[in-house]
Amino acid sequence: MGLEYNIVYLLLGSNLGEREKLIQEAILRIGNQIGTIVSRSGVYETAAWGKEDQPSFLNVAVGVETKMTADEVLDNVLKIEEELGRVRLEKWGARLIDIDVILYGQEVINDGERLQVPHPRMQERRFVLEPLAEIAGDVEHPLLKQSISALLSLLKDDLTVLKIL
Repeated sequence: MGLEYNIVYLLLGSNLGEREKLIQEAILRIGNQIGTIVSRSGVYETAAWGKEDQPSFLNVAVGVETKMTADEVLDNVLKIEEELGRVRLEKWGARLIDIDVILYGQEVINDGERLQVPHPRMQERRFVLEPLAEIAGDVEHPLLKQSISALLSLLKDDLTVLKIL
């Protein structure tokens, strides 16, 4: 376990099953297994990205205060996904639950395919930046040195992301 608290920002998504219920259950488990939920965005609905012939996603961003290392957070995220029925069949495919580590404090981590923080394509994705800006608009991207709100304002992605709750 790490010695200091860090704020980790996670993005949750679901486009199968009872989407909102799955996200709520994932947030409960994050609070029980990873740390204290300190912020939570509204619920956003987004057309599927990457592989578009699938149901739309619900997305929620959460900020979690934790003493865990980034690797420990990832291990717990993967465990929660598995507990909630996530099966990894295809990249960008439909899923019951998806939880991505977007930011871990101001740390930069590149552990190959396993863990990259900040998330390597977050600044290109409206479905990440919209909910994240709601709870962490002033937080600076550790590599790009711009706030999340600034990155959102510069974004060229025209994907429709609607706040529904």
